[in-house]
Amino acid sequence: MKIDRKFLLCSLAYAVFGIGVGIYMAASKNHMELVAHAHILLVGFLMSFVYGLIYKLWVSAEIRSIANIQFYMHQLSALVMLAGLLLFYGGLFREALDPILAVSSLGVFGSALLMSYLVIRFPAETRR
Repeated sequence: MKIDRKFLLCSLAYAVFGIGVGIYMAASKNHMELVAHAHILLVGFLMSFVYGLIYKLWVSAEIRSIANIQFYMHQLSALVMLAGLLLFYGGLFREALDPILAVSSLGVFGSALLMSYLVIRFPAETRR
């Protein structure tokens, strides 16, 4: 499966999950998970969707190994971050989650830096 499609499928899964968390918050009238909900939609859905578009439109398909590293770095970091935020704002394991959230945030940042490198270093052929 191409990397752009992997990112698209992951982004849709994050969208469904994030909307589900939003519906849960509305139904329960408990908005403690608001920050986690926002991160699920921004880091999970939006960033994955944008990365998929970038791979489809602006990055050469020849860089499969680096692209896979960037994909798994982003997905793993985002999943750990989002699970950590759900637990943190749910009031569970707050002290233990600080270093986990810090490392996962750095992973998301690292994947963004790697994406920037790929766009600059491996541009796709111009489409007409």
